[in-house]
Amino acid sequence: MQKHKKMSKIIKIETDLAPKAFGPYSQAVIAGGFVYCSGQIGIDPENNHIVPGGIREQTRQAIENIKKVLIAAKSDLNKVVKVEVYLKNMNDFEEMNQMYAQYIGSDKRFPAPARATIGVSKLPKDVLIEISCIAIN
Repeated sequence: MQKHKKMSKIIKIETDLAPKAFGPYSQAVIAGGFVYCSGQIGIDPENNHIVPGGIREQTRQAIENIKKVLIAAKSDLNKVVKVEVYLKNMNDFEEMNQMYAQYIGSDKRFPAPARATIGVSKLPKDVLIEISCIAIN
């Protein structure tokens, strides 16, 4: 007979330093030793507006938002193991990648996370990018 381990507790993560969830989801949850971060877009949490500029500015803000959520979960960008990037325009890939590389995978003491970049036709609030990730807690 096989014994099943008891399901670990799921902890909701919420911080005022990142945009509030505008739907029935959490900014992140911790389960099984991992932090599962919902997609973040280029919204400034101080004024709840999309940051001015283009893909570079929205990428920077989305990653800053993820960073704040990870800190609230007692994790950080160096503990990210998987990233999903959703781009409205795949022609923005190179500029996004340049900004992304300044934040994620830049510390050579840690391996860069696995990543998928997916082209999509539309994103929430008509932004150019959305980024989600999984990190070690």
